[in-house]
Amino acid sequence: MSDSEDEAVERQVKVALVGPPQVGKTSLAMRYTQDTVNKGYQASMGVDFYLKRLILGSERNVNVQIWDVAGSSLAGKMTDKYLYGAHAIMMVYDVTVSHTLDSLQDWVAAARRAGRAQERPPILALVANKADLEHTRQVKSERHHRFASDYGMVSYVVSAKTGEGVALAFQKVVAELLGVRLTKAEQEQQQPVVTAEIVTYQEGAIPKIPVPATNSTSTVCSVM
Repeated sequence: MSDSEDEAVERQVKVALVGPPQVGKTSLAMRYTQDTVNKGYQASMGVDFYLKRLILGSERNVNVQIWDVAGSSLAGKMTDKYLYGAHAIMMVYDVTVSHTLDSLQDWVAAARRAGRAQERPPILALVANKADLEHTRQVKSERHHRFASDYGMVSYVVSAKTGEGVALAFQKVVAELLGVRLTKAEQEQQQPVVTAEIVTYQEGAIPKIPVPATNSTSTVCSVM
């Protein structure tokens, strides 16, 4: 096969995004494929499809098909069909809502059930979304990594809102599927530049913290 014919070969990769409702699956898909964010929440019905074409390592063209599976689908009869044939299943939860991680246990069971009919089981990835809301985080890092370890999953922490880690997470999953080792430069290219927002307050709007009175003597407490 000539170089020109080799370049025309397009590898097909199916990646399924699953998880409970309102954790940001659609926003992740849109951020990765369109570099936009889903500003208004609208519950997905069934499954939505997204496409991303990229060049990865020695692979000339990779066609990444993203299946955005609605959270409500877990209770339906189509879940196995949505997941069948997936090369990777990315399980998404919201770091600010603790029970969204717990609910992924049911999705793990569904993924394993769907993968039994496949010659090669899909790669499972744990994706912690909304990392930009660190101040309201409920799921600690230790719990995240323990869950991933218990179920044999690779794991990522991302923010669909800022784009932090999103492209890199998808890139690493696809690279693992194709047996491609990403270089440091390739990984750095996937990291977005996050613009800081400067907030200016008027002097009168900032509450003043009273300074406690101090005594001229101090007390030292010793613990024996």
